[in-house]
Amino acid sequence: MARPTARVLALLEILQSGGTFSVPDLARRLGVDERTVRRYVTHLLDLDIPVETRRGRYGGYRLAPGYKLPPLMLTDEEAIAIALGLAAGRSAGLVTDHAATESAAAKLRRVLPAALARRIDALLVTMDVTGPVRQPTPPGAEVLLVLAEAARHRHPVQLTYTSWHGRSSARGLDPYGLVFHNGRWYVTGRDHASGSVRTFRLDRIGAAHATAGAFEVPAGFDPTGHVLAGLASVAYAHDVSVLLHTSLAQARRRIPPSVGTLTEVTDGVRLTTRAEHLDGAAQMLAGLGWPFTIERPAELRAEVRALAARLLTHADAGE
Repeated sequence: MARPTARVLALLEILQSGGTFSVPDLARRLGVDERTVRRYVTHLLDLDIPVETRRGRYGGYRLAPGYKLPPLMLTDEEAIAIALGLAAGRSAGLVTDHAATESAAAKLRRVLPAALARRIDALLVTMDVTGPVRQPTPPGAEVLLVLAEAARHRHPVQLTYTSWHGRSSARGLDPYGLVFHNGRWYVTGRDHASGSVRTFRLDRIGAAHATAGAFEVPAGFDPTGHVLAGLASVAYAHDVSVLLHTSLAQARRRIPPSVGTLTEVTDGVRLTTRAEHLDGAAQMLAGLGWPFTIERPAELRAEVRALAARLLTHADAGE
């Protein structure tokens, strides 16, 4: 859509906020001269949008009282941004309800001009997104919004939580921040019961509501770093330590904090992590492409040998 048209819509948006706006004020907001503002007002009048002119020292333009604007008036670029945002959120699992995402996309399409709707449909059908995540586990919309507002305004919350083994409990929390990682939402903050910083999955929270009081977030606290470090230290079945013969900078580029802890040592970088299944750890090490020395557990060496044997078998089969 042409830039002047976008500015006409921007003028309409300003007027929609209510009140009377002087011509100099509108010119400053839109980045145009006063004569152009008057021309934009004429465009709105041509569209049967009732813009009233108030003369005098405190005059300017305003929308007629009681006028209701159409539900959506979008430029082409704005419509594309919304459509792609919905598609990307659905693909990444960054949604609270898949049905709501589909209905929002359908509503958007109904208010678009037919030609633009067809072009956006073509884009959505032909595009693809790399980096698939695990099956997403969306949280409740109300839980997400309550925690977000509480984190922003630093109000404690009371919530009900079901742990991984099915035990439910009520607990108080000072929510420091929300993190979306690998298809799941997490909240991290000070747990009132233990007094320590804990991380909770939002899809396991049954209900949440803000309570009286306030809290301060510790200086320099990094919600994302805390969540990723916590995920890397989950008590899976095997404690793994591997010496990677590479530099710390290279290791950090390839291994995210959620996988494990990287420590620079004399002969390279020590990766410490936990794993539920050692075959997955063997595949990860093979995929890195660096020489490595397994420190523990001994069972991981057997998994690496088994993987190497399978790869050799597949390679020989093609000869």
